[in-house]
Amino acid sequence: MVNRTLARRYAIAIQSLARDESAADRVGSDLQVVAKALAQPGQIHDFFVAPVIARPEKERVLLRAFGDKIHPVALHSLLLLVRKRREHLLGAIVDEYLDLERAARGAQTLTLTAARPLDRAEYDELIERLERLYGKKFEVKEVVDPRLIGGLRIRIGDRRIDASISGRLDSLARELSTTS
Repeated sequence: MVNRTLARRYAIAIQSLARDESAADRVGSDLQVVAKALAQPGQIHDFFVAPVIARPEKERVLLRAFGDKIHPVALHSLLLLVRKRREHLLGAIVDEYLDLERAARGAQTLTLTAARPLDRAEYDELIERLERLYGKKFEVKEVVDPRLIGGLRIRIGDRRIDASISGRLDSLARELSTTS
């Protein structure tokens, strides 16, 4: 179980350092790439999270692998996690960091699930209307799920709008089962 509160504290500290260096985007991008690489199942992931491997050995490997390829704030954040034996928090820290950066830009995540890919005009019009309606900028993640049959499913934070055919059929089935 990942401690989100602790991950958020690390993310706030990393974001503060990155902003001081005017490198918030680069640090976020670097942390994302490293987290993705270290999360892949296999020997690399096992090495990174194994508690039996000595911290200096992990630090040496990380310095050799990422030393001159990522921003120093991102590198030193990784090394700190190793020193504190909190490697397992990396993915949660990256998620929290990206959420903080999104909030700093005044944006929010919107997941748009459709039965088929939307054409550009439909997509742009929908996002524009939602931004006007909610008074926010959205970073959109598009998902295609043919099981929806038709329509859309929109998730904004913890709010879910289901205007899909499968959602309506599920709702109808629930309604019919309670009235019988």
